[in-house]
Amino acid sequence: MCSFSISASGKRCILETANVAGEFTCRTSAVDVEGIVNHVETDECVSACGVDRKTVGISSDSLMEAGFAAKLCSSACLDYCPNILDLYFNLAAGEGAFLPDLCDAQRMNPHRSMMEFISSGAAPGPVSEIAPGPTSEEVSSPALAPASM
Repeated sequence: MCSFSISASGKRCILETANVAGEFTCRTSAVDVEGIVNHVETDECVSACGVDRKTVGISSDSLMEAGFAAKLCSSACLDYCPNILDLYFNLAAGEGAFLPDLCDAQRMNPHRSMMEFISSGAAPGPVSEIAPGPTSEEVSSPALAPASM
């Protein structure tokens, strides 16, 4: 009952693989959850949101799976499972996306994957520290080759 749980101190619990094959260990992470303490996610929420209690680590990759997105964005999950929503809201934000927008897009076109939505401009790409060069209209003369010696 570790994955999707919150400790008494309000920290997320994470499931990790143990040194023995097939065994797991539960660890309290450094991630604080506002307003939720000492919480074990219900089986109903685990099922409604499409998550798995045996998940080792959490990745935003699951947001790209249409089947998972449909369950996560279902009213059964959205209306009754704030802990799971908080977790995936923060994962989406880490990818530069807003979970409510992802859910709206999923509802409008359930066959479109979240990857298509995110790659269509919902998630900004990395910011370059180098300013773009001038356009051809801004250059008054062609570039000169180095002088021969």
